Amino acid sequence: MNDQPSPAARRLSLRSYLMLGILLPVALFIVVDTVVLYRQALAAVNTAYDRTLLASAKVIGEHITARGEADSAELMAAVPYAALEVFEADNRSRMIYRISSTSGALIDGFEDLRAWHGQLPAQGPYAALVDFYDDSYRGDAVRVAVLLQPIAMQQARAMAVVQVAETLELRHTLARQILLDTLWRQLALVSVIALVVFVVVQRATRPVRRLGLQVQQRRVDDLTPLAVDDTPVELRPLLDATNTTMRRLHHLLDNQKRFVRDTAHQLRTPLAVLKVQVQSALRGDVEATQGLTEISHTVERATQLANQMLALAKVAQLAQEKATEPVDWAACLREVALDLSPLIADKALDFDIDTTSAPVLTHAWMLRELSRNLLHNAIRYSPAHGRLQLRLLVDDSHAALVISDSGPGISEDLRKRLFQPFSAGQAHSGSGLGLAICLEITQTLGGQIELINRVVQGRIDGLDATVRLPLAARPAASSAKL
Repeated sequence: MNDQPSPAARRLSLRSYLMLGILLPVALFIVVDTVVLYRQALAAVNTAYDRTLLASAKVIGEHITARGEADSAELMAAVPYAALEVFEADNRSRMIYRISSTSGALIDGFEDLRAWHGQLPAQGPYAALVDFYDDSYRGDAVRVAVLLQPIAMQQARAMAVVQVAETLELRHTLARQILLDTLWRQLALVSVIALVVFVVVQRATRPVRRLGLQVQQRRVDDLTPLAVDDTPVELRPLLDATNTTMRRLHHLLDNQKRFVRDTAHQLRTPLAVLKVQVQSALRGDVEATQGLTEISHTVERATQLANQMLALAKVAQLAQEKATEPVDWAACLREVALDLSPLIADKALDFDIDTTSAPVLTHAWMLRELSRNLLHNAIRYSPAHGRLQLRLLVDDSHAALVISDSGPGISEDLRKRLFQPFSAGQAHSGSGLGLAICLEITQTLGGQIELINRVVQGRIDGLDATVRLPLAARPAASSAKL
């Protein structure tokens, strides 16, 4: 089922949408109700006038007599004026009558009124010897009542057919009057409903307009939460979500401001040092080889800082791009280990790697950058000829990378600030962004990272860096359990 509104509905304002949504069904119901009421009223009018026609036919039937014997008796009629007076009093209707035998022979009345040749209805609101039908007389539509009147005298018996027809001017006039009265009442009802709906919708949407005006009048840098005390309950979820988003934006902007401030400070230092070293070399204060060596170290540190700053910015960019294909973390680890193998060989480390397939739904660059930073830190702090172990373990839902070095470990105070930007483990060692990048990548992928000292016989034997990430799918085989 598609719950998305149509393009036309999206162009409507909330007030217009509510007005149309309420008034259109009401108007449709009133139109149907008007038709039904009109038909019911017209049926009641026809029933009333049909009763009057039948009363006239009965009056006429009561004045029919028979002369003769048995079934050969001759019928005679004397129609009183009272039987016609009820129709002619308003001068808008005419009454036509015809009295005949069952064979159709005219006894009295209007000869050009067609004789009745119908059948009595099986059931009806009147007696079994009564019938009603529509006909025409001299080009005018008429309503005809038929009464089969039995005549029984002392020695004569017969059956007379009494037809009383009425022109429909009065009925049509009354029907139009009923229709107009019904329409006026329904239009008045629609007007009242529309006015009430308009007032209610205006009052109901007033908090929305007020909220929109408050947001529009805010300064660009104003990210304080919106007030929710006097807002309707239906707007609370929207306001809560908006305030949550504004708090996140405020936190993000604060982090960006702090990062830009720290970055400017960190870049200013190597650039200032580089300037002093170049000036010293130009003046001849140091030997050329020593000056170039110092300049090379400064440029290398500034380059590393710039690269890691770009890497941190790229993490934020990739976090906004949804990955579509899983990446095998084991392949990334072996690729990174191969790239850093010269550093491992330079320290003659006892390196051991043990991995199993671990598909993670992310960008391959993120996994490589995360693995590279952690492994590079482990190599840096491991002593020469030390032991360095890399293990990738998986279970049903997560993969865990454990990098165990044989370095000095970290103090409790250092662990608290290692993941903050520009917090290096040792002075003049690195830029202090490596672990910050690792934390950002881990949180983006919904994982966890921790640094734990490995203690053997009461002394620190090294550091275990552990990263847990959710798997995209269960691997085909697991060589270890977490």
